[in-house]
Order: sequence, then C-alpha cells, then structure tokens
Amino acid sequence: MHQKFENHIAQNFDFIIGKRLVLATSGGIDSMVMVDLFHKLPFEIAIAHCNFQLRGLESFGDQKFIQDYAETNQIPLFLTQFDTEAFASDYKLSIQVAARELRYNWFYELLETENYDYILTAHHADDNLETFLIHLVRGTGIDGLTGIPSQNGKVIRPFLIFSRAEIEQYAKENNIEWREDSSNASAKYLRNKIRHNLVPIFKELNPDFLSSFLKTQNHLQESKKMVDDASFLVYQQVAKEKGTEIHFDLKQLTKLPNFKSYLYDWFNGFGFSAWDDIYDLVDGQSGKQVFSNEFRLLKNRDFLILSPLNSEDENEEYFINKNQKEVNIPLNLSFTRVKTISNVSNTIIFVDEDKLWYPLVLRRWKDGDTFQPLGMEGKSKKVSKFFKDEKLSLIEKEKAWLLCSDNEIVWIVGIRQDERFKIKNTTKNILKIQLK
Repeated sequence: MHQKFENHIAQNFDFIIGKRLVLATSGGIDSMVMVDLFHKLPFEIAIAHCNFQLRGLESFGDQKFIQDYAETNQIPLFLTQFDTEAFASDYKLSIQVAARELRYNWFYELLETENYDYILTAHHADDNLETFLIHLVRGTGIDGLTGIPSQNGKVIRPFLIFSRAEIEQYAKENNIEWREDSSNASAKYLRNKIRHNLVPIFKELNPDFLSSFLKTQNHLQESKKMVDDASFLVYQQVAKEKGTEIHFDLKQLTKLPNFKSYLYDWFNGFGFSAWDDIYDLVDGQSGKQVFSNEFRLLKNRDFLILSPLNSEDENEEYFINKNQKEVNIPLNLSFTRVKTISNVSNTIIFVDEDKLWYPLVLRRWKDGDTFQPLGMEGKSKKVSKFFKDEKLSLIEKEKAWLLCSDNEIVWIVGIRQDERFKIKNTTKNILKIQLK
C-alpha cells in the first residue's frame, strides 16, 4: 500500500508536494493510517482533531490519544472542542450535518490563520460506496451518484482509491494503533445500516463488487462531464445575466424535449427543492414564483428570472442633506449644481433645486404612491399603474427606489423623473442627479 500511495500522490496530487498540509485526524484506523503514510514521506504536516463531545469520556479519550501520538512523533497538533448538540439544536440541523459544518468551518479557519495550504481527509473507497447508496436510498440526480470528489477546493481526499480492507491490512502489518468509535456500531445511523447490512450482501453476490462499483462510478463521472458540457451550451443560448439576476428565455428553452433536466441542473445549486412547482412555472401565469432559502425564481411573461432574495428592510429610509455631493447607500447617487442641461437619460436627471425641500428621502415605493411622470402635465398616476404600463417585472418593482422631497416623488430612480421638478425657462438653480 505504501508504494501504491506514493505513486498515487505523484501521479494525481503532485501539486501538494512542497505544500503545508493539515491532516484531519479522528483517531480511527483510516486517519491514523493516513497520518502514518504522510509522516513517512517528506511532507510538512500537522494534525487537526475535533472533539465533538458526543460520546462522553470516549471523546476525550480520542483527544488524549491524538495528543500523545502527536507529541511522540513530534507532529504539530491543532485541537478544538465543539458543543455539537447545542449547535445542532440552535440551527435545527442533524448531528451529522452539524458536525460537518463545525469541522469544515474550523478546517478552513486553520488554513488561513496558521498559513497551511490544504486539508486532507481519509475518506476511502468504502466510504464512497456508502455515500452513493445513501444518496440512492434518499433519491438523487447524477450529481449524487458521482461520489465523493477527490478534491473540493482546499480539501484533498487521497485515500479514495483504497478499500477499507487495504487500510486494515496496512494497519496490521505496520502495527498502527487507533481508536474504535463506538457510534460506528450503532444501528440508528443510515450509514451504519448500509455498511453492516446492505454492503455485505453485495460483496457476497460479487466478491469484486467494490472494484466493479468504482468502474461504474468512473463511467458516471464521465457522463456527468458530458452533461455539464451540454448544460453549459444550452445555458449560453437561453440565459442572460443582468446584474444579480439571471433571465431564462422560455421560448428558447421549451424547444428542447428534455428542458426540465436543464432546469434541475441550473437551479439545484441554489437550494430549491420544490421541483414540480418549478416545472409548473414554465406554463404558469406571469407573476408566479418559487422560493428557496436565499433565492427566488419568478415567471415573468416569457422568462424565468432567478434572483437573490432582498435582505434590505423595505421600510428603511435614507436622508440626503442639502450639501451632500453623493450617497453610496442604498444606491450610488451624485448631486452636482450645474449651469446647463446635457445628456439627460434614465440615469441622469436635472431638477429645479428651488422646488426641493431638504432633507431628500430615498425609500421604497408603497401602494398608493402617485407621481406625475415627465411629459404628463397636470396628470398624476399611481406608481403601481406606471409600473404595470412599463411592463416591469415583480423583481424590478421590488428593487425600485423613490427619491422624494416633502413626500412628493422627484424621481423613480433610474426609471422616470417627475414632471413637477423639471427645468423650466424660469429655473435659476439646476441640480444634476446621477445614478452611478
């Protein structure tokens, strides 16, 4: 195994040679074999151990074991303790998900604060198989079947080519000491049920099952690459990125017989789960929308619009004093006194400053707001009706800001100026307001 491991690193992970590595070490057989192998090679390594305090004295026994090992072998050690149950309760997570969040957040913090380059974990081929079956049981797409990635950013998993049997054999031949995790025998965890009850049946049916599985997974990974390529080509044809929004042309998309597959591929990473509702948006009425925790998907005529949820307080007001030359929150606006008018546009307006009352106010629009659109002398219009006539999407409406003077709308910012504040022949003081 030692030579196979060394060759594997040279062929597939040569970029970590000469780098500073943190080895995630639980004290179990997998991580202890990984530490032993790296310690025998010319790498600069450190051990990182998390005490999740889930198994009472046993957890602290693991910590003491790691401390003694690191001291004996003169390997730098980083230790931390988590109140995992409290964290899981506070954030309504399962214990497993909570432990993962805590662990990886701490790992990335270590890379930054201690100036290390990569985190290495000891996930192996059997872990990969179990993860595949867990996803299969719960239901998944091709992403869930392609397995644990050998690299995910700064996290490296060099043991995925090794089986649990190979690791156990190496530990026996090299007198590796490790700690048994009693929770690995618990039948309450799905992974353990699969490990102890399901996988042995597969291996009984085919003694070379793990090898066959790895070949199958390689085929799936190649298929995933092909799917990604096709998805990207279609995305380029139907999607337009506009600031923080992405607009998907449904006329183009629905020409494809399998367009639902593309929708799943594009939106899966944004936290959506109500896929039937998303598919129904394609033929749904304009204005219908589906939400994830952080994003919204809106049907707007012939488009689906993906956008982040607005986290700003809708009732927030921002005041602008007379001598201010610019504001940066919530918008970038500049205020300049000029002698003449030029380059009037949706983002640049000129107003009669003598008609303004300070402080000016920037706020969101509300039901019942009215203004007098530029060019409509003597006529007022509800802002909501103006938005409808201009065919603004729901998202565009929600993003709209009003610049107001004494409760009168001076400008629907970036969209339309108010007639009452325009420049006339009698105007003495001209104020140029620009949206940057």
